[in-house]
Parts: sequence; structure tokens; C-alpha cells
Amino acid sequence: MTTDTIADMLTRIRNANLAKHQIVQIPATKVTKSIAQVLLAEGLIDSFEELKSGLNRSLLLSLKYRGKERKPCIEKIQRISKPGLRVYSSAKKMPRILGGFGTAIISTSRGLMTDHQARKEGIGGELLCYIW
Repeated sequence: MTTDTIADMLTRIRNANLAKHQIVQIPATKVTKSIAQVLLAEGLIDSFEELKSGLNRSLLLSLKYRGKERKPCIEKIQRISKPGLRVYSSAKKMPRILGGFGTAIISTSRGLMTDHQARKEGIGGELLCYIW
């Protein structure tokens, strides 16, 4: 797994939201699948499914919009920990995004989870991204 996969996924979601696309296709890895599960659990995407064509696997994410103006549910998605600078946080010092309205995706020893779950379980980890 390369960390470029995470940055690629976030960029594809960001670009698809700006272009108001209904679906976006991203390469399937364990990490991107876990991030998609977190986004689905938080209600930021409608659904996702895994496609297999030969050796290539990809995820199809169905993006979620609200209202007649089709405002995206994901207003901003920001990469925090990068290959050149890893950012870690303990459970006590876990940042609150937009005073609790946003979500941080954390890579912990128990898998990927939101900052709310990590705080509740009392574990820290690597801050992958902020979403609001």
C-alpha cells in the first residue's frame, strides 16, 4: 500500500464533488475500502461497491448531495498526514474538527475509525484526513 493511494482517493472525491458527478471510481485497496466504509457510516456518501475486472479492482462511490442546488455533503476534504510528515495524536489530544461538526479519519491499531470513535475507545493514531 502506498500513501499516494489515499491522496489519490481524496483528490478524486474532491474533483468529483466540484464537478457534481454522481459516482466516482477509485482504485480498490484495503485502506480505500476502509475509508469508504467510514464515509458511508458517517452519511457522507450514499453507497459504494467493489468492481473486479481481471486483476484490477476498483471502488465505485456514489456521492451524496442535498437540496435542489445539489450541494455536496462533503464540503471539504483535507489530507493531514503525508509521506514526508506523519501526524499522530493521542486520544486525549485528538483534534475536534469544526467544534465537533467535522470528522477526522484516524488510522489506529484497531483499523480506520473516526475521531469520535477513537476518543470513545481511548486510542490514538495517525490522522489521515479531515472531512466536513
